[in-house]
Amino acid sequence: MTSTQSAARRNSSGLGRDIEIVELLGSDEAVAEGGLGVMRIAQLTGRDKAVISRTMATLADAELVVRDDTTMNYRLGSRLFAIAARTTEATLVSRARPHLRNIAQSTRETTHLCVLRGGNVLTVLSELSPHEFRTTGWEGVTTAAWRTPSGRVLISDWDRASLTRWYQEHGRDQPLVGPLNPAMAAAGFAVLETPPENKAIVRDLDSLLAELQRIRERGYATLDEELELGVVGASAPITDFTGHIVAAINVSAPKSRIGGQLDRLGAYVAQAARELSISLGSPAPQG
Repeated sequence: MTSTQSAARRNSSGLGRDIEIVELLGSDEAVAEGGLGVMRIAQLTGRDKAVISRTMATLADAELVVRDDTTMNYRLGSRLFAIAARTTEATLVSRARPHLRNIAQSTRETTHLCVLRGGNVLTVLSELSPHEFRTTGWEGVTTAAWRTPSGRVLISDWDRASLTRWYQEHGRDQPLVGPLNPAMAAAGFAVLETPPENKAIVRDLDSLLAELQRIRERGYATLDEELELGVVGASAPITDFTGHIVAAINVSAPKSRIGGQLDRLGAYVAQAARELSISLGSPAPQG
C-alpha cells in the first residue's frame, strides 16, 4: 500500500479503515511475527490505541480476526479465509463451466467439477451426457475421497505426513458423506457400501500411496465399478497459479460404452484439465 493510499484510508469511512487493518494483518511483518498487537497496529495506521482496541474487538466478534491468548497479537481469522475460499470456488466454477460443457460434448459423457471439502469430495458442477442412458449428475453431493478417482487426484500432491493424517481420519468414511440431491434421491440412486474385492484400489495406507504415485506418473486416475456397478470414470487435477491442485475434472460413463478405452479417456481428461489449469494461471507444462 502506498503512503497516499494509506492517508486516504485514514481519512475515509470506518469500513475503509477496517480494510486497512485487515491488509496489515496480511503483511509480511504480521505473518513473520504471528500477528500484530494493538500498539503496533496503532503505530502503523496512525490511529488512537483505544480506537484500534475497540475495532479489533469488533472484528474478532465477527471472526474476521483472531487473538492469540499468549502473545495477544491479532491475526487473520477463519471466517475471512472461508469467504476467500468461496470466492475462489465461485471463480473456478465460472471459468470451468465452458470447459466442462466442451468435455461433455466431446466425450458425450457426464462431466463433473470436484473440490475437496472437509477431507472429502464435493461435486460443485455437472454437465450431463446427451445420451438418454447416462450416469447421474452429482452436483451438491459429497462422497468419500478414498472411494473416488477425483478424491484421490485431489490429494495426490500432498506430502506423506499429511496423507497419513488424512487417511487416519477419512480412510474409512462412508461412500456418501452428505445427502443426495433431490433428483438422485427420487430416482432411488444407490452406491456400493464397500468396493468389490476385485475392484478396490485403496485397501490401506500403502495401497493409497501406491495409487497416488501412479496418478502423478500418468496425470489421471481411473475408476472401474468401484463405487457403482456398471459405471467407470476418469479424473485429472486442475492446478492454480501456484501449481497446487485446487479441483478435479471427472468424466463418468456406463462401462458398456467405454469398454476397454478407460485409459484413453483418462489421457483426454488430463489434457482437458491442463488446458483449464493454464486458463487459471497455472504454469504451462514444460516440453
